[in-house]
Formats: sequence, structure tokens, C-alpha cells
Amino acid sequence: MQVVAVRLTAEELDALDAAAAKNEMSRSEAIRAALAHFAA
Repeated sequence: MQVVAVRLTAEELDALDAAAAKNEMSRSEAIRAALAHFAA
């Protein structure tokens, strides 16, 4: 895997952390899941 830097607002980061916690995922896992959904 490659490392990719992404800039998020504080609100976006809070939403990401909340979604990740709700689904028992890491931030990276949540981002990968969202990207897979977006690309489908």
C-alpha cells in the first residue's frame, strides 16, 4: 500500500472519526471503505 496525504477540515475529521468508531474501523479502513463505495 501507498501512503496518501489528505487535508480535511476539523468537521470532516470529526465525522470520519465518528463513522470509523461506529463501525469499529480505523481511519484508514473507513476512508478505504468510503472510496470503494464512491468508485462503485
